[in-house]
Amino acid sequence: MWPVLKAKLTGHYQYYGISGNMRSLSRFYRLTVRLAMKWLNRRSQKRSFSWEGFGAYLKHYPLPTPRIVHDLYTLSPVR
Repeated sequence: MWPVLKAKLTGHYQYYGISGNMRSLSRFYRLTVRLAMKWLNRRSQKRSFSWEGFGAYLKHYPLPTPRIVHDLYTLSPVR
């Protein structure tokens, strides 16, 4: 599940990562992290993660963070 989620986030950032869209990208990232926590907690009958434990999990297996890929003001890719 994690490699697929990473690939989908990377594709989303590459498509929507234009200048002036950072607020929407950050909101999408927060929603994705919240949903990933929800689905990882559904693996058993009890809650397997707290937010602290999930934060440690994210430090060990990080998700791509939102970034601007295309600068529309200069019409060049951001490096």
